[in-house]
Amino acid sequence: MKAQYDYIIVGAGSAGCPIAERLSADPSHSVLLVESGPPDKSPFLHMPRGLGVILNPGNKYIWDYQVQTGGNQPAERWFRGRTLGGSSSVNGMIYMRGAPLDYDGWAAMGCDGWSWSDVAPAFVALEDHDLGPGPERGAGGPQHITTHPKGDPLCEAILTAAQEMGINRVADVNGLAPVCEGGMGYQPSTRWHGKRFSAARAFLEGARNRPNLDIVTETDVLRVEFTAKRASGIRVRNKAGERSIAARREVIISAGAIQTPLLLQQSGIGPAALLQLLGIPVIVDSPDVGRNLREHRHADLRLQVRGHSQNRDLGGLRAGYSMLRYILGRTGPMTHSAHEIGGFAKSDPALDHADLQFGLLSVSASSTGKDGKIALDPFPGITFVTYFTRPESQGEVRLTSAEPGSSPYINVNHLSAEIDRQRFVAAFRWNRRLAQQPALKDWVVEECSPSNALQSDDDILTNAMSLSGSCFHTAGTARMGKDDRAVVDPQLRVCGVEGLRVADTSIMPTLVSGNTNGPAMMIGLRAADFILRNHPRG
Repeated sequence: MKAQYDYIIVGAGSAGCPIAERLSADPSHSVLLVESGPPDKSPFLHMPRGLGVILNPGNKYIWDYQVQTGGNQPAERWFRGRTLGGSSSVNGMIYMRGAPLDYDGWAAMGCDGWSWSDVAPAFVALEDHDLGPGPERGAGGPQHITTHPKGDPLCEAILTAAQEMGINRVADVNGLAPVCEGGMGYQPSTRWHGKRFSAARAFLEGARNRPNLDIVTETDVLRVEFTAKRASGIRVRNKAGERSIAARREVIISAGAIQTPLLLQQSGIGPAALLQLLGIPVIVDSPDVGRNLREHRHADLRLQVRGHSQNRDLGGLRAGYSMLRYILGRTGPMTHSAHEIGGFAKSDPALDHADLQFGLLSVSASSTGKDGKIALDPFPGITFVTYFTRPESQGEVRLTSAEPGSSPYINVNHLSAEIDRQRFVAAFRWNRRLAQQPALKDWVVEECSPSNALQSDDDILTNAMSLSGSCFHTAGTARMGKDDRAVVDPQLRVCGVEGLRVADTSIMPTLVSGNTNGPAMMIGLRAADFILRNHPRG
């Protein structure tokens, strides 16, 4: 690391990687990209189903958080990527963009320049889709997108079952018609030639050797430093100790929807009462830093089936054979993303817009392992995973200590909004209706315990937390807007200071209708555009 750069980017994740690539494309710009975790060297990071190894407590490639879920419900564990590529290196690789309704809603809230017509070109520019170019799809971009191969008979039966429910089969589930009206098909994902294709592979492989771009790993950013109200650099700590790095033009925080608000608070930007309590000097009293936390909660239905489950292929001796297939030919179940098929549906046909997202997980698991740990079921099983796409429940994340690295307080507050509770029940019942369609009669043996005993809405809600999980789509904790409480403006500049921006899913005013990795990359590309307009050259 040098003593000074034009631009410093904190976090080498789905947004930070494209920002680093775009800014460093001009050789007159000096750029530093800082990542807390180690380089993305583990082969399990690049093996799509290697996430089963990576997403475990104590793994050096992840952040591990204890999260309050709301009310008297037990806490749960959240994992996020802590390596080059961020969570794009450890996620389920599902590529979705959200609905035009989401972005048009942001624009209606005062976020000028964030309507669907504004953001769609950035999605098209980043995509290299295996279905080729189209009016709503890109080809030739840096991010490879691969659709799950057709033909598995159980997948075909599920798609037919969806058609029996009135849901069209589509080639591209990101098309405007399926996103808005409903549609189901084979799942697009961030894979290429049988391997994960993270944001680090998409954006850094061609840029990392540029002399004007420094990429440092295993380096924690302790705080943003200020001269008066202008961000002047960052304070970092690594094996060599602590030091300050100056930023001539801007600091961009792309640390994710949990670490970004924590870093802002650590730097003196946040609720003044909290900062004063912790002894942190207040730079800007910004009460919504860490608030407005949004997250999807999926309702699951485990089914015992007669075949074409991957339970056996991913456990015992068969797992070794599956691993060999991957190593020798990049084929087999180790190349799968989290879902083989997916799409959108309406919880009520009378709705004017799809409000549920579905995914097929071709395995099933339960607390049948030693000490109650989750283990694959001993029979062929699959899981239907469905969630309400536009939740209104809001949580928060905040510091508990001024000491860097202290465990934060996170409360996701799941299902606190009445509409979220209603739609959770609707999602669960939708799963059950799909499983009961004629096309699946010869495939489904039974709905697994304990959900098979639940019939009333009250029963479903009482057991909601055990029937579900967080999607790891956290957003909203550094909300964009024009109102007095907005954390960043529509150009992603942090309100109340100069020379500081935020670019990741934390800026979302509301959660998009789908997975967040694609939107995070889009946000990164648009942030780079904003910055380059302000500082075009040298």
